[in-house]
Amino acid sequence: MKTERIEAVFLTTHNWGKAAKFFQALGFTLEFETDHNSGQFRTGDGPHLFIAEVPASQKPEAHLVLKVPDEAACQPEAIVDVVTPFEDTHWGTREMTVRDPDGRIWRLQAPAMANK
Repeated sequence: MKTERIEAVFLTTHNWGKAAKFFQALGFTLEFETDHNSGQFRTGDGPHLFIAEVPASQKPEAHLVLKVPDEAACQPEAIVDVVTPFEDTHWGTREMTVRDPDGRIWRLQAPAMANK
């Protein structure tokens, strides 16, 4: 299994507007906003920050998203606990989730498959 870099930090929030203003005050620029209370920010050439609003019944979370070159290059070794295999996302990529030895969830993101 080979990852390339940290692609993104994915945060959920109970208040999209307040979260957006907070990160803009820290110097992040809003690259785009969706019509469902979420958006992508960037500062410098590092990973982007994606923030999505969730209902009050859900706990706000943070995930690091690791970029992989493609799904084929990401065949997990036996030591890796796969929570969900690669699945299509609604934003046009494929995503797999794995659990580390301490129980944290990591998201692995690959480009969408060309020949579906």
